[in-house]
Amino acid sequence: MKETEKLGFMEGLKDGIPIGLGYLSVSFSFGISAVSKGLSWLAATIISLTNLTSAGQVAGLTIIAATGTLIEMALAQLIINMRYSLMSLSLSQRLDSSFTLPHRFIASFGITDEIFAAASGKGRDITPAYMYGIISLPVVCWTLGTLLGGIAGSIMPDMLRNSLGIAIYGMFIAIFIPPARKSVGVLVTVAIAAGLSCCFRFIPLFEQLSSGFAVIICTIIASAAAAILFPRKEADAE
Repeated sequence: MKETEKLGFMEGLKDGIPIGLGYLSVSFSFGISAVSKGLSWLAATIISLTNLTSAGQVAGLTIIAATGTLIEMALAQLIINMRYSLMSLSLSQRLDSSFTLPHRFIASFGITDEIFAAASGKGRDITPAYMYGIISLPVVCWTLGTLLGGIAGSIMPDMLRNSLGIAIYGMFIAIFIPPARKSVGVLVTVAIAAGLSCCFRFIPLFEQLSSGFAVIICTIIASAAAAILFPRKEADAE
């Protein structure tokens, strides 16, 4: 490894430390939640190792627990994780000339909200070595946290396991509350999604609808409503 590549990797590794530490605690909750829904700790760990998407994994876990179909799973993952494609397209404008197609494929696996934000904030072009560095710790911590949570969930009493299993939803609340306080559009979008979710859960008319399709419908309607009611002007986008 060249000296410049080594320095780039170490810089990325350093930037990935706070991301990895945050992922460790969140994925621990996912591991507990997965075991409480009937998955083994090994299956939960493999899911985290091969996915690296909190919202997608939680939605997928719900569909698995409800014995949903593969079509539900595919559509839910496509809709929930579509934002990563947009992040990758945006980040691709910042890659240096050494980022060949194989490097792009490998690095795309590790694009998450936090990694995208950290990489986009760099004041220069991004090298493959830096991307591999910033991705490494988050992937390890996300997988390790799930492993530890899954094992802990396997030996914990049901009451403690169920209470800790909902901790991952606290992360989602912490994600949308700050922007919702600043933007009416975000607040209305969240309210629409939550309201629809309650309708699908408590209105008898929708009781035959599976949880997977409920997630898909809520996501599409809430997103469409936000786009219509609160369109972003071209000046704002720039």
